[in-house]
Amino acid sequence: MNDNGIESIVRRALEEDIGTGDITTLAILSPKQKLTGHFVAKCAGVVAGWGVVECVFRCLDANVHVHPIIADGGRISNGQRIAHIEGPAQSLLAGERTALNFLQRMSGIATRTREFVEAVNGTSATILDTRKTAPGLRLTDKLAVKIGGGKNHRMGLYDMALIKNNHISAAGGIPHAVGRVRSGVGAARPIEIEVRTIRELREALALKPDRIMLDNMSLTNIREAVVVSENLVPLEVSGNITLENVSAIAATGVPYISVGELTHSVKALDINLTIEVPPRRDSI
Repeated sequence: MNDNGIESIVRRALEEDIGTGDITTLAILSPKQKLTGHFVAKCAGVVAGWGVVECVFRCLDANVHVHPIIADGGRISNGQRIAHIEGPAQSLLAGERTALNFLQRMSGIATRTREFVEAVNGTSATILDTRKTAPGLRLTDKLAVKIGGGKNHRMGLYDMALIKNNHISAAGGIPHAVGRVRSGVGAARPIEIEVRTIRELREALALKPDRIMLDNMSLTNIREAVVVSENLVPLEVSGNITLENVSAIAATGVPYISVGELTHSVKALDINLTIEVPPRRDSI
């Protein structure tokens, strides 16, 4: 992943939240005051995003230190302390919400990804993500998928030519679309062709692309596609993949299954930051 790209995402998020300053924290806490606390899981799952959390506080104040107890990719349980944090109070509280937003979203993605990965365990299938990510969060969303045990599909429109139905219709057929890519700006990039029928699959196989996507095919047609392809071109199944049907799809022998749900329907993992309350100065 591009660390500079992630820092840019983090800085935009901080600017969005802090703006001209955290007026509440600046009014209540002195610049010299220090705080310590813990990140605490409020439900079970897979944690992801410590590098991004550390980036949040590094952008604000290098004197804020985050010490993960459970590393990225580790399982966490309800009520468990998963990291310690310490540093200047103003910086710590100013970055709290942004850090948690990243941590909760990324952990939710990693948790759901792990469920899909475990559902296809014992087969040859690899779980892939898609471009159905939150605008502006492509890098962190896809990083969370990797931490959860999945693999990244193309990052964007620039690193793989994915010839979809609309491209095929506009070009006048699969051979025309592939020919234009191979003679155009995408000539040096991998080519994947989306097909919806066995007839289209046979047509695509003859063109020897790098991968063929079986779009919204029934389980019966997927099984037939595996036989027809004879492993000449890797197949990817996409469309309406759920935790309930992914095992059966993987059992057909397809090497790739792409799941939009990993990032387009994220349920953030519930994590909070609990500050250790310092003793009152007037206490005896």
